[in-house]
Amino acid sequence: MAHPVHAPRVNNNDDTVKVVRVAVAVGDAVTAGDLLMEVETEKAVIDVEAEADGSVLAVLCQPGQTIAVGAVMAWLGTAGEAAPDLAPTEPTTAANAAGGMTAKARLLLRRHGLSAEAIPHAGDRLSAADIEAYLAASPPRPAAPAVRAETLPAEADIIPMSPAARGMLATVTWQRDHAAAAYLEIEYDPRPWEAFATGFMRAHRMMFSPLLALMAHQLCQLAPGLGANATVMEGTEASLVRYHHVNLGFTVQAGEVLYLCVVEAAETLSADQFVARLFDLQRRAMAHKLAPADMRGATIGFTSMARWGVQRHQPVLAPQTGAMVAHTAAAPCGERAVLGITYDHRLLSGLAAVQLLKKLSQPMMAAHGQG
Repeated sequence: MAHPVHAPRVNNNDDTVKVVRVAVAVGDAVTAGDLLMEVETEKAVIDVEAEADGSVLAVLCQPGQTIAVGAVMAWLGTAGEAAPDLAPTEPTTAANAAGGMTAKARLLLRRHGLSAEAIPHAGDRLSAADIEAYLAASPPRPAAPAVRAETLPAEADIIPMSPAARGMLATVTWQRDHAAAAYLEIEYDPRPWEAFATGFMRAHRMMFSPLLALMAHQLCQLAPGLGANATVMEGTEASLVRYHHVNLGFTVQAGEVLYLCVVEAAETLSADQFVARLFDLQRRAMAHKLAPADMRGATIGFTSMARWGVQRHQPVLAPQTGAMVAHTAAAPCGERAVLGITYDHRLLSGLAAVQLLKKLSQPMMAAHGQG
């Protein structure tokens, strides 16, 4: 039986994705987990994989095309079977039809100071693609000059960036162009946390220390109350966006690839549930077996470079997040370590950022369902 391959939602603020690469053709045999396409948003480049074995019946998109989240990108089924559809379809739901436009369309209108009435659209609602087409047809705006090969200081090979590298580029560019990124740090005594993590590990008969996972869990309990689980929607009238749930983005370095694994609705999980979920994500990241859903929608971040002995580092904010906490290795004496935070100063004051770090520097039993 034929089944569709839908364009994934990479994060909550995007209603469209751009097709970067199509890796299959009609008639190709695929197995579950095979790469079908690569799609891109402002946040990351994501692989779209086959969910089951089968044959490619139809490919309904092409590189460079912008399509709606949920649209049918391809059909898979039994070899020789007819594809049910011959054109990309965009889902219509009560959520994305609200107000006659998509959430991303509303964001683009504010960002560019446009009126919805001035933009023609063929469908029942205004989409981001309609606005992008309108902007493309408008007089061009000044852009930074591109670096050309003849301007490079020495001979060099021009190599296309990998999906992971393009995702990192999008992240760094978002911080540069949008967030008012600031950084501060505090010193703290790491021994109470180490003792707490050791007790938790013994009580749950674990093989590895849950120290970082427990600190990240406590961050998820603290963030909403201190205003860190939020972002800013830009435009002529900027708006504060407070997320309903805390989606914890946790960095995992797997060989040459840096992943941002996401634990969704982390504030609803007990400490042992959170640790188990994060450990599972880490294992699959190290094996390069993460699904797109495991890397989308972070609302706050946690990262550590302690395994490399780094005692200070300044992390980069993930797009549409308000803060990224940096954990570091303890000093040789073991009695002093540094906690840092990169935060969006449009959301948090320095005082709020310090308060967050101070509360995070000591294990709070109540935050982990104890005491």
